[in-house]
Amino acid sequence: MTLKMLRIRVGLTQEAAAKKLSIATSTLSKWENAKSFPDAMEIEKIEKLYGVKYTDIIFLPSKHGLTVQKG
Repeated sequence: MTLKMLRIRVGLTQEAAAKKLSIATSTLSKWENAKSFPDAMEIEKIEKLYGVKYTDIIFLPSKHGLTVQKG
């Protein structure tokens, strides 16, 4: 799942997620849109916040043709 999908799945706004990750909302937006990427320490926080492993995160925006199929 993408970062945005994970954030929405846990019911957080960008502002709330950024606060929990101790980063600026603009930083989270850049991560969600693949304009920049989190470092190792930030990835650990993301894993804990969203309850996923690093290997389960897609660091590309959904507009790159990646979709999640249900079922």
